[in-house]
Amino acid sequence: MTMRKVAGVDVGSVSTDVVILNQDKEIVAYKVVHSGANSQKAAEEAFREALALGGVERGEIAYVVSTGYGRNRVAFANANVTEISCHARGAHFLFPETRTLIDVGGQDSKVVHLDERGLVTSFAMNDKCAAGTGRFLEVMARALELELDSMGDLFFEAKKELTVSSMCTVFAESEVISLLSQGNSRNDVVAGIHMSIARRVIGLLGRHGLVERLAFTGGVAKNRGAVGAFESLLKTKIMVPEEPQIIGALGAALIALESCGEMPEKSLPRSVERV
Repeated sequence: MTMRKVAGVDVGSVSTDVVILNQDKEIVAYKVVHSGANSQKAAEEAFREALALGGVERGEIAYVVSTGYGRNRVAFANANVTEISCHARGAHFLFPETRTLIDVGGQDSKVVHLDERGLVTSFAMNDKCAAGTGRFLEVMARALELELDSMGDLFFEAKKELTVSSMCTVFAESEVISLLSQGNSRNDVVAGIHMSIARRVIGLLGRHGLVERLAFTGGVAKNRGAVGAFESLLKTKIMVPEEPQIIGALGAALIALESCGEMPEKSLPRSVERV
């Protein structure tokens, strides 16, 4: 019998991520592409490129689970699951001790509380405002005339923390320009920006607060300054995956593997039936 492989597809507003797993729960390949205006096209592109990277034929994929805001647009998916469940599953797989998950993506942020089995006990999500998201960082980098990738390092070079208090991204951009015109260093302004994002996301913790231990995922988790800001405010060490952007897709792939395992062999797609 052909070894089963599955895929998870996370269609987000900014990126579309695909993870391919084998039946031993090992990552065969993954791919991240820009979602663009056509999420269906992005999902197909990411899937095709992940297959190529892993040397996997399309017919070897026994089951596909899609997640993210565009999960219903993935025509080749067998099922779709909410991003909250998939992010929780992926984080728990990598860090079984996770009890609180912070995920900050391009245009939304979420806080999820998990139990010891990795099941969601509560969550809160900000998907209505760019504040506290990767998009906020992008706008601030442009205002500071900095490359986005360099902002994380500058956080650690700040001499003082400045307050960026505006809740609106447009007003915050004006506030940042004003702080610079007052003679403040870019490093100090960068620190204020990162602390502002962290405070907004921490506000989602709600009545449950921080339950140890904490994992941080999403594209913004690649930013060392963002990690430093959260650790500074929460007074705890944060667990960050090697590739934090693919955790939703990883969780979707894990769910796909479970679903595939529950299917009788005769009902599998013809490409993976016994020959």
